[in-house]
Amino acid sequence: MKFPPKLKPGDKVSIISPASKIDRQIAERGAELLRQQGFRVEIGFHAFDKENMFAGSDLVRAADMQKALNDKSIKAIFFTRGGYGSLRTHLRLNWSSFFKKPKWLIGFSDITVFHAYLSRHNIASVHGVMTAWFEQDDVLTDSFLRMVELLRGEKPDCNILPHELNRNGLASGILTGGNLSIIQSLRGTPLDISPKGKILFIEDIDEHHYHLDRMLQNMKAGGILEHLSGLVAGYFTGIKDGDTPFGKTAYQIIKDAVASYQYPVAFGLQSGHELPNYPLLLGSRILLDVSENKVIIKTL
Repeated sequence: MKFPPKLKPGDKVSIISPASKIDRQIAERGAELLRQQGFRVEIGFHAFDKENMFAGSDLVRAADMQKALNDKSIKAIFFTRGGYGSLRTHLRLNWSSFFKKPKWLIGFSDITVFHAYLSRHNIASVHGVMTAWFEQDDVLTDSFLRMVELLRGEKPDCNILPHELNRNGLASGILTGGNLSIIQSLRGTPLDISPKGKILFIEDIDEHHYHLDRMLQNMKAGGILEHLSGLVAGYFTGIKDGDTPFGKTAYQIIKDAVASYQYPVAFGLQSGHELPNYPLLLGSRILLDVSENKVIIKTL
């Protein structure tokens, strides 16, 4: 696994919009907060473009990201937001220059597309907050500060509270994953998850219960869930029923989908579409230790 160099004061970083459109004020405030952390910030030329739901056309979004990928002076790429559009952007990119000198990519939700691509090429990335989540009520969020510490070289270890649905066990593996809907949408593509030796993190927002079950059953039928080393569930925010109740919560649906396997499963990681949204170093080898009294996730 390749890890981009840790960030230092004075490093140049980029902010771009690869998916849905963003309010200029939010992104510019995010840039200012990164400057306050000691970074030089370049905002993509088309970051504030708008074309229907997107931050400009596929062409201009990809042009901004391609420039950031190719620019050797840029050490990290932050994304303004997710929404939808990252896969459309990805299909227009050439990563050859990036592979010669990898840099950090930071984001979550729809940005899972880029995390999936980097995972397939054994390059680490950061599942972390985007510009609207850098501060709350004019105070820097703990999620933002922890993300900056991670990028500066701190290990993102965390303990989470035990959950009644957890499955005890001890495992090590490469941390991968992100938004469940995006992961499932990439099935059958070159960005599909390679599960062997992986500890999968999943989260989601605004889905129906039966949609979650359908996605997980797809991953079960495809052998993805069977070959994992462990599974960690973050927030499942705003999950709802249709006209007829499904009869199970999001966590119960996950538990049932992996019931026939033996690896440890932990619920309640504070990462996903809520605050705190703690950063995860995707591509790192972690230890997952789940017992009755504790859950430890340690970066090895």
